[in-house]
Amino acid sequence: MRTVHQLSALGALIATAIACNAWAQTTPAPAKAPAAQPAAKAPAAHPGPKVPTTKIKPAPTVAKPAQPAPATAGEPDLAFGAFQRGHYLTAFAEAMRRVEEKSDPKAMTLLAELYANGYGVGTDDKKAAEWYRLAAARGDREAMFALALFRFQGRGGKKDRDEAAKLLASAAKLGHAAAAYDLALLYLEGQQFRQDFARAAELFKTAAQAGNPEAQYALATLYKEGRGVPRDREEAGRLLAAAALAYNLDAQVEYAIALFNGDGVTKDEAAAGALLQQAARRGSAIAQNRLARMLAAGRGIPADPVHAMKWHLVAKAGGAGDVSLDEFAAKQKPEDRAAAEQAAKPWLAALKESKS
Repeated sequence: MRTVHQLSALGALIATAIACNAWAQTTPAPAKAPAAQPAAKAPAAHPGPKVPTTKIKPAPTVAKPAQPAPATAGEPDLAFGAFQRGHYLTAFAEAMRRVEEKSDPKAMTLLAELYANGYGVGTDDKKAAEWYRLAAARGDREAMFALALFRFQGRGGKKDRDEAAKLLASAAKLGHAAAAYDLALLYLEGQQFRQDFARAAELFKTAAQAGNPEAQYALATLYKEGRGVPRDREEAGRLLAAAALAYNLDAQVEYAIALFNGDGVTKDEAAAGALLQQAARRGSAIAQNRLARMLAAGRGIPADPVHAMKWHLVAKAGGAGDVSLDEFAAKQKPEDRAAAEQAAKPWLAALKESKS
């Protein structure tokens, strides 16, 4: 089972970590478009577009403790197997047996996870924190990481950023990719540790090499800026490509723009358009704006003024206004503007609902 690594506890604290210049080069202003093509059927209501940021940041959702990893040797891990299948009471009983018989730290972490999420037992943060603590003391890196999140949030005890930072460092030394990523954020922040971009880059690299897409995106940002590492647009492009392939939304948008501009990668407007369409459907206002420009200008994808105006309306509602597209829309036929407004309705409704 893959480890869940979500750390919103640091979100507000890393907001000014690093600004990157992904949007310095923009797509060209829309040219006069040919006659409108038939509007495609409007999609189902989007679950809630989010305006992305181009700054390094942790995942924006509520932090959740790391899920336990199975034992790697010895008898079959019946507790973990039951956990994977959703048989939580069986998982609890088997984990408790392994703790009583073997003092197994993986079983302790599993018990903590059950208590932390109320799986088969009542949610109890104090019991979860104690089991995480016992497992961490016995060297379990998943428990160290999960307990660090608890300490950042004040779950199961008081908030303690210093202890949380130490736990992240311990987990990172044992090869926990998400811990290395979050520890790097602390080095960017410069509170628990002296701000150190080079150390942050080392940690991001460790996590990136382990396949962590957030770390790949963050390290790409550092390479683009030449902060903590030598400036290297090609390496930044390679990392953005890897993170985009792993479905990191910010990386998808920035890699698409890099492809459009040929910035550190081979120029490919068609590939940029395809990636922007994917990111636009996922709710990126920046991607929606860039896609609207491409549709209006007929660059990389066939010109389509109706869909250009639709995405412009959605992007504008999400905070990415564009005067040139306002002017483009004003020149279109009234019936095309009406079709665009109709196509945008489900997206605008979903965006409004997400803000309420």
